[in-house]
Amino acid sequence: MSLKDRAAVVGVGVTEQGRTPGASNLTLAVDAFVRALDDAGLHKDQIDGLLTEPGTTEFGWALDYLRLGEALGINPSFTHTVMQGGSTAASLVQTAAMAVATGQATYVACVFGDTPRTSRGPRTTDAAHGNAEDSWGVWGALGAITWSAMSASRHMALYGTTSEQLGEVAVSARLHASLNPEAVMREPITLDDHRESRAIVDPLRLLDCCLVTDGGACVIVTSSERARDLRSTPVSIAGMGQAYTTEKLGHPDWWYGPHQRTAVTRAYEMAGIEPGDVRVAQLYDNFTISTILWLEHAGFCGVGEGGPFVEGGRIRLGGRLPVNTHGGHLSAAHPEGWLTVIEGVRQVRGEGGDRQVADADICLVTGRGMLLNCASALVLTR
Repeated sequence: MSLKDRAAVVGVGVTEQGRTPGASNLTLAVDAFVRALDDAGLHKDQIDGLLTEPGTTEFGWALDYLRLGEALGINPSFTHTVMQGGSTAASLVQTAAMAVATGQATYVACVFGDTPRTSRGPRTTDAAHGNAEDSWGVWGALGAITWSAMSASRHMALYGTTSEQLGEVAVSARLHASLNPEAVMREPITLDDHRESRAIVDPLRLLDCCLVTDGGACVIVTSSERARDLRSTPVSIAGMGQAYTTEKLGHPDWWYGPHQRTAVTRAYEMAGIEPGDVRVAQLYDNFTISTILWLEHAGFCGVGEGGPFVEGGRIRLGGRLPVNTHGGHLSAAHPEGWLTVIEGVRQVRGEGGDRQVADADICLVTGRGMLLNCASALVLTR
């Protein structure tokens, strides 16, 4: 049974992003849920599916769905909590689509809230996100930037990718964020600003790195039939794919994340499209090198050609393929991939405002997470 176009996104909600003193993971999740309900024109009692991603700053992750359900006052018939880092949002939307297509639920809310900017709670910053047997930490390999810096170094060595090309990704993201009233960083930057920003982990500089922000987000999914009767323009889930690897740094190809290509390919195949059909792309950009890798994985250019592809404004509004039109994780905010999905929905709806892409009827959304182990992809259509 094909799931193509069997489900649609009918509601999205985004809280204030950035620094939110006094807020908690739970209050942000509730706020996002309420906003998404209003967007869809639904009542909370209609929600019978609840999928959550716990934040990184509080313990009790496995019970996140119970805590949120209690706070919302709902008793869902279909529920669970998943942690896949930046891959989670798109993965939960896929689970929601399968739930409504198989009759397990009618309206499924996928919800997230986190306060890494203001909280001093626990974070997953060890060498392998909780694997005490890894020894990379003794060499200073702590945190996500280490793995992406390795990817960038290898890509540069093999294909001649330059820091200036990474800078073009950062400048393009900030240009789009300047048009997004919800973005945290809206002041335009230049390639000189990128070049002069301080080094973090060679070859990545400060402006190669995503923001650390508080925020909540929610996406509501229902069947395509029900979606036609709701308040907002439905966005069809035409294609979806996931892929994973248990390989880590010891594997020679781990740095490139070839499973990411698998996730996108699966989404393309379900949707029945090719890379050239995509009008706008929201690619998970925890670091600038991530965008370059995704461009290759998604087939917009060949292996090793991601650096030259971003030159000349190709990924900017008005360019060949506008990417991360909200500013991405680099400049808009970083709620673990959720805004990437929501921006895809808004573009397909035609709600992008000053950053709207003309004829944005097919959008690719991607996510990556954990120790580069998890990948997810969605094809959203009008």
